[in-house]
Amino acid sequence: MKLVIAVVQDKDSNRLSTALIQEGFRATKLASTGGFLRAGNTTFMIGIEDERVEDVLRVIRNNCKIRDQLVTPVSPMSGSTDSYMPFPVEVQVGGAAVFVLPVERFEHY
Repeated sequence: MKLVIAVVQDKDSNRLSTALIQEGFRATKLASTGGFLRAGNTTFMIGIEDERVEDVLRVIRNNCKIRDQLVTPVSPMSGSTDSYMPFPVEVQVGGAAVFVLPVERFEHY
């Protein structure tokens, strides 16, 4: 058995959740916040049999899209901010960060 942890952008969360349900996968959704953009994410935890891991990864891949977004950098943590002029920069966001971990034991009551 494996535990698939997928951190996805909130914009993809509902689409992924619906697709997982349609494919018969059960998942737990957790609200999370990204460290880089400090924006809302959704973390899915999916317990799955080893032979179905690739099916789950396919669903995640098909429903979580990378997109470009303009962001304004956060001011520096140290030093003087008098001369700091934040200009928006374009970064890629979205997609999914996925971890697949072995599960030693699973119980459901």
